[in-house]
Amino acid sequence: MGDLHRAAIEVIDETEPRYRIGVVAAMVQLHPQTIRYYEAIGLIAPRRVRGRIRLYSDRDVERLRQIVELTRLGVNLAGVEIILRLREQIAALQAEVERLRALVEGK
Repeated sequence: MGDLHRAAIEVIDETEPRYRIGVVAAMVQLHPQTIRYYEAIGLIAPRRVRGRIRLYSDRDVERLRQIVELTRLGVNLAGVEIILRLREQIAALQAEVERLRALVEGK
């Protein structure tokens, strides 16, 4: 029974590219050209398949949502880049603390 239950649970890879730019634009309520601009300045990095087709992952969509949120709060794009980088560093440090805590606790 346990194996059947586990088989029914789909593990979603948030880094798997799955959405085209038009779908993403609708999801985050941005014009596709704005998303392309964010790519050009390095805020987002979708994968390219079959040459020029951009595909965005769930992680890319979440990053775009964060960009939208920060810019609506009045943060300029240079500030957005710094904030996103700091958030990533904090998440990495928190994961490292948890890893070390588990080592110390013998788990």
